[in-house]
Amino acid sequence: MLILVLDAAGPRVLAALVRDGTVLAQAAEDAEQGHAALLPALVERLLGTAPVPDGGPDAVAATIGPGGFTGLRAALSLAQGLALGWGIPAIGVTVGEALAASVPAPVRAARAVWAVTDSKRGHWFLETFAPGDPAALAPPIPVFPADLPRPAGPVACAGGRAAALAARLLARGDAALLTDQRRPEAVGIARVGAARLAGDLAPRLAQPLYVDAPSVRPAA
Repeated sequence: MLILVLDAAGPRVLAALVRDGTVLAQAAEDAEQGHAALLPALVERLLGTAPVPDGGPDAVAATIGPGGFTGLRAALSLAQGLALGWGIPAIGVTVGEALAASVPAPVRAARAVWAVTDSKRGHWFLETFAPGDPAALAPPIPVFPADLPRPAGPVACAGGRAAALAARLLARGDAALLTDQRRPEAVGIARVGAARLAGDLAPRLAQPLYVDAPSVRPAA
């Protein structure tokens, strides 16, 4: 199964072609801004080095959030446009799903995965997964670090603020393990996309996942 992966949810823009869990080609750049211009250029470069079949890949899988407004819109618009042109599905993958899919299977089997993303507004976005069940995803919720919920059992921490999350849980006496997963990677995104395409996970559209209300002010 060949999947085109797109990610612009955070401070990095990523495009990759992944076949059956193996990255065939990848292009990525760290960027705080300019995702809308960077991502199409990366995809063009990627397809120039690793051409896809005439019918296109089997699917486009893109991260839908939590993440930055501009990056999400850029990645998802591109994903939908490419998918429409090729006549293939555009599949949505949450940042937490991609992170959890990259945690080693023995760890996922024994521990719940807590994936945490910095909202840049003084709180975190928390996605939680039950042990051993990739489909048991709780919707992302905004949490303040001082008000973390109590886990029901051992936790594996992933995401951009995973170190801070693990430290707080351990200080409180909870069984927390810090993983190496800090941001979505191509294989994890593709793994979730392939599971959705095969019907092993519930469908998720390539539509932006916003947790916080928009930070806009009415015109004076």
